[in-house]
Amino acid sequence: MLRTFSTLLLLGISMSGQITTTTAPNVFKDSELAAYPQFGTKDYFRRILRRETPKFELQGPVKLQDYVSGDKLELSLKAYLELALNNNTDIQIQRLVLEIPKNAITRSYSIFDPQFVGRFSSTRVKTITTDALAGASTLSSLAQPLTLNWQQTAPTGTQYTINYSASKNSTNSAFANLNPAYGSNLNLSFNQPLLRGRDLQVVRAPITLAKSRLRANEYGFQDQLQQLLTNAENAYWDVIGARENLKVQEQALALADTSLKRAQRELELGALPALEIFQPQAVYARAEILVTQARYRLAQTEDALRRQMGIDLDPELRKLAISLTESVLPPTDNTPFDKEGLVANALRVRPDLMVQRQQIDIDDINLKVTSDSLRPDFSFFGNYSSQGRGGPTLRRQTIFNPDGTTSPISSVIPGGFGDAADQMWGFGFPIIGGGIQLRLPIKDRNAAANYADAVVTKRLDQLRIRTVEQNVRLDVLTAINQVENSRASVDLAKIAADLAQKRVEADQKRYELGTITLFFLLDSQNALTQAQSDLVTQSVQYRRNQLTLYRRLGTLLTERGITTN
Repeated sequence: MLRTFSTLLLLGISMSGQITTTTAPNVFKDSELAAYPQFGTKDYFRRILRRETPKFELQGPVKLQDYVSGDKLELSLKAYLELALNNNTDIQIQRLVLEIPKNAITRSYSIFDPQFVGRFSSTRVKTITTDALAGASTLSSLAQPLTLNWQQTAPTGTQYTINYSASKNSTNSAFANLNPAYGSNLNLSFNQPLLRGRDLQVVRAPITLAKSRLRANEYGFQDQLQQLLTNAENAYWDVIGARENLKVQEQALALADTSLKRAQRELELGALPALEIFQPQAVYARAEILVTQARYRLAQTEDALRRQMGIDLDPELRKLAISLTESVLPPTDNTPFDKEGLVANALRVRPDLMVQRQQIDIDDINLKVTSDSLRPDFSFFGNYSSQGRGGPTLRRQTIFNPDGTTSPISSVIPGGFGDAADQMWGFGFPIIGGGIQLRLPIKDRNAAANYADAVVTKRLDQLRIRTVEQNVRLDVLTAINQVENSRASVDLAKIAADLAQKRVEADQKRYELGTITLFFLLDSQNALTQAQSDLVTQSVQYRRNQLTLYRRLGTLLTERGITTN
């Protein structure tokens, strides 16, 4: 009974297995899809036998209602970036693509997955006999073999196989002593590499490579995320720049309107020649054109902003006006840059450079694998088998009667499959074998070429790292110079705008005193509009250059308080 229970336990262990489940990211609603069933659970057979088509439903934009105030959407830069992180389709695509190398790690462990194969067959054979020793004029036999096979590669590189076979054979032959005859066999075999494939790092190379590629993809995701956030933040400053430029043009239109009305009044009073009225009219018309263009430019940038944070996906919220709370003027920070320190930090944290450095780790693994393939294939193998036979024993008085007929059965000794199992677990009829095998390739050009390719690839990647490091230094220094240039440009634009304002005020007084003509007043007003527009342009450009600097330093996510999991 104990041996029978041991047999069933062995079969149960052989048929058990582990299945790793993967959770889909939150870009989809997949609540209707349960995890793939594990063997032994109540719905295992129901799930694996029923063909299912996965159904995914894209989620709509989230967290938008948190920033709705009345009939408009109020957004600081931090709130806007939060919405972009949650709703930007391009960011969600990059986040979802990262799941593929994660699944590759699960796939890499398949080299250690056990494989179970069970087979049962039943064969009936009837043959016409040609001699009396066949035991029957028409020989009929029934064979019913069962085989259970478990094969697996251990983490040490050892390949082992557990094979159990049972059979039942029945026949109408008069010479059969066991009818039906039961057989039970248990075979254990293994193969252990001693040279090629012996290094555990080589055995686990697929897993290590998958993990290393995941790290490279994570660095790549951070680099892509910084680029996408740069685009999103630039869209934010585009709206602010367009909004402030519209204010400047509206102020210019108001000045032009005031000047035109004054000129028309002076014309009516005869203080202004008729030919002088065309200039203020032309200035007013051009101011109206610029205001119209600025409004359409603002609407265009707002549409791009809605796309960045997914508001365009909501039919109701995309109708709301957008109010951005950040000031266009940059903070007054004239702290000098530590250029070498910033370059050193960028060389340490830039994601694109980390991707290239991670490639060296992949190259080292490939070098180990290709170098190991040059070794002779020397292995040690062995096997152990235990067998048993059983079944009802048929006893006859003799083989043939005097008249040539077969002798009848005199007695039957009961027996069955239990006898075969007892003999097998008694290990009384073992088969033990073992040996060594050497496969020595006299010339393996394929392995040699693969190793040479791995060496060249690592050298190329080292040179690529040097190229990226040089580019990083140049990028950082260029971005610093652009920020410093923007600082000076903003300061100068402030001075120019202040002087242009004072000039307009002075020309206004001089025009009222009659010391200058209307032409000079309009010219100073145009200069004020241009100076204010330049201040807006330089302020927005400073924000852009500062953003570019963070991007070149690789610290944009840190500066914006964003972490990646």
